[in-house]
Amino acid sequence: MTAVDPDNEATFHVCVIKSDQRETEIPKQAILRELRRCRFGKDAQFAVKLALEEALSNAVKHGNQCDPEKPVTVRYAVTPEKAVIIIRDEGCGFIPEDIPDPTTPDRLPHPNGRGIMLMRAYMDEVAYRDRGREVYLMKRRS
Repeated sequence: MTAVDPDNEATFHVCVIKSDQRETEIPKQAILRELRRCRFGKDAQFAVKLALEEALSNAVKHGNQCDPEKPVTVRYAVTPEKAVIIIRDEGCGFIPEDIPDPTTPDRLPHPNGRGIMLMRAYMDEVAYRDRGREVYLMKRRS
């Protein structure tokens, strides 16, 4: 077996789940185990957990519209240096720049729209690919 390499997506672990919030625990727990194995600190583990929860929730709820027939694919590689996670849904995508800033006074009362902001705050890199159907998350070990 080839060792995982966060710079080579062909070596990533792959987990495909149904669009069901309960199913998101499967990849989340696997990735958190890898972070502990690679001795990421508690702060980094918290950051990745939060970003994962947001990204997986967005994929299930907004991307796949909770359609259990549409899969969410999670690819990941964790080494002692960094963790890379790619989450893909089967939805129609979106333009991240079109999402309103959740910190403006008119958006503060709304309960949604903070996930992208949180992912960007807690991860070292966040990029959207394939018209927003795929999110790339990267956290370096500090």
